[in-house]
Amino acid sequence: MEAPLASAAGHSPSNDVYQSPLASRYASKEMAHLFSYSVSRCKIKMRSHTWRRLWLNLAIAEKELGLPISDEAIEEMKANLYLDDEQFALAAKEEKKRRHDVMAHVHTFGHMAPKAAGIIHLGATSCYVTDNADLIFLREGLRLLLEKLAVVISRLSAFAAQHRDLPTLGFTHFQPAQPTTVGKRATLWIQELLWDLRNMARAKEDIGFRGVKGTTGTQASFLALFDGDHDKVEALDKRVTELLGFKYAYPVTSQTYSRKIDIDVLAPLASFGATAHKIATDIRLLANLKEIEEPFEKDQIGSSAMAYKRNPMRSERVCSLSRHLMVLHQNALMTSSVQWFERTLDDSANRRVTLPEAFLTADIVLTTLQNITEGLVVYPKVIARRLSQELPFMATENVIMAIVKAGGDRQEAHEKIRVYSHQAGRVVKEEGGENDLFDRIRNDSYFAPILPQLDKLLDPTTFVGRAPEQVDGFLKEWVEPALAPWKDALAKSKAVELNV
Repeated sequence: MEAPLASAAGHSPSNDVYQSPLASRYASKEMAHLFSYSVSRCKIKMRSHTWRRLWLNLAIAEKELGLPISDEAIEEMKANLYLDDEQFALAAKEEKKRRHDVMAHVHTFGHMAPKAAGIIHLGATSCYVTDNADLIFLREGLRLLLEKLAVVISRLSAFAAQHRDLPTLGFTHFQPAQPTTVGKRATLWIQELLWDLRNMARAKEDIGFRGVKGTTGTQASFLALFDGDHDKVEALDKRVTELLGFKYAYPVTSQTYSRKIDIDVLAPLASFGATAHKIATDIRLLANLKEIEEPFEKDQIGSSAMAYKRNPMRSERVCSLSRHLMVLHQNALMTSSVQWFERTLDDSANRRVTLPEAFLTADIVLTTLQNITEGLVVYPKVIARRLSQELPFMATENVIMAIVKAGGDRQEAHEKIRVYSHQAGRVVKEEGGENDLFDRIRNDSYFAPILPQLDKLLDPTTFVGRAPEQVDGFLKEWVEPALAPWKDALAKSKAVELNV
């Protein structure tokens, strides 16, 4: 696990200042850095650097379209895209004086690039940098999540292939049902993750750019700069969008980009949270059955009191954080619904918390899932024993059909099986014994004609249908094509170790 990051107050981590565990305990350094905040109280530079990139590209486009901006101004801006501690101290001083974080950074940037000081932020409103930067971060955050999700799918697919034909008891209502295989059950998890991969990719590709729209979205300030030339204002919007690497800008905006975009981005993250919660819950239930367990370190302690315990701590963490991830989407819905007219500022504080936390939480859940799927432990003998306890009941229809083929009477056979099944059930439920249904059948001369077939009738592999073939087909026809765009990320991926 990476070392804890600096706290939001700019202090080194310590016990006397609250730190969000999302950043200080769990998140990857890449995701925590991406959403590091820009204000002068924080000495992590991602957002402020992005603001400077936006101001630089605005100036470049304005110069290309004929505004009197010198080459020296552009070069000074290029040379000062990254902030050091001295510049953050200056920004803090400016913000205290001006009570405005964006203008504090405008003046700080101008101090470092004096030849550009007069044209930085020319024609723009604060949302030119704040909202466009957010869109950049949302797009990059989805890219990071997509790469991690592809790795999790790959790891889980290897697990499914390895156990494609291992029979296991299926459950409906968490009651014994028709057998399946361990690998087939894993494909149910993978399929939902594939949908999450699709949904996140769609959201990423759909993100546009706010562009240069002015204070209420009318572009009035830019129209004034270009002496009423509408074509140049449109060209400016397109050029800045292009310089920042976006395919398109939203055709109309208010002062902000529509907060409905946040809904569209957080929706697939919340949906992924539901997937992750389901997978981790299944693993927790299987751990209780002692059939499958998550990784457990040699020196790991499951309980401070009960030394024998192997608590599924990783899966519990996934469930815990997934619930948080699912509810964050509700914040985006409510915020979007109350954006009066061209804008209201009651979105700001909420989004400062909601957007980073959604990405940090999804990032943590994915990292934990990767660790789990890389070290799942399967206990085939426990699985076989549980299956053997239930399989005789499930095989009774096959027994009846076999005795009928051997010349027996279907109704007579059914009655005998009914009586023996209830007797065996009492042994299991009331006496705590083993399921002796087939012993009772063997001891009844009525079933003598099919005794040589009984062992075959109880073979678990004859009860799983096409589960192994379904695993093979699913991995080849669905998983492999879905992961093809992520082959570079998969090639670079390494096993994850967690600070449990």
